[in-house]
Amino acid sequence: MTIDDVDRQLLARLQDDATQSYAALGQAVGLSAGAAHERVKKLKASGVIRRTTVEVDPAALGNGVLAYVLLDTDAWMGDEPTLRALQDISAVQEAHIIAGPASVLVKVRTTTTEDLQATLRALHQVNGVTSTQTIVVLESFFERPLAVRA
Repeated sequence: MTIDDVDRQLLARLQDDATQSYAALGQAVGLSAGAAHERVKKLKASGVIRRTTVEVDPAALGNGVLAYVLLDTDAWMGDEPTLRALQDISAVQEAHIIAGPASVLVKVRTTTTEDLQATLRALHQVNGVTSTQTIVVLESFFERPLAVRA
């Protein structure tokens, strides 16, 4: 699917507030409500819009400890059992195969540092993981969604 400037404007507005009506979206980009709805449906059907969600403050839910963990491994980590093992650790929010000083980078959120230690123990149990390096975030300046430029 080819994305044009109107699609990019719709995407930017939806990233800012996905609860907007199609009438409001259409008005903002010069379309009717029906035309805006059709464009959004096409963006969803093509996979450009993966899902519609709510952004929740992790600290408000008691998950104020954020860490990034580099996993060193003795084998390639891109197989299905490894993926399932990482998905089964509830504190792991993201997992990425990377190039660099390790094989995998995971983003972890926990309630306490004790919970972080338990998560690190669970990561060490994943088949193929030989060691970890953990970076604990003390403060986040900002997090932003993907920039959609018109």
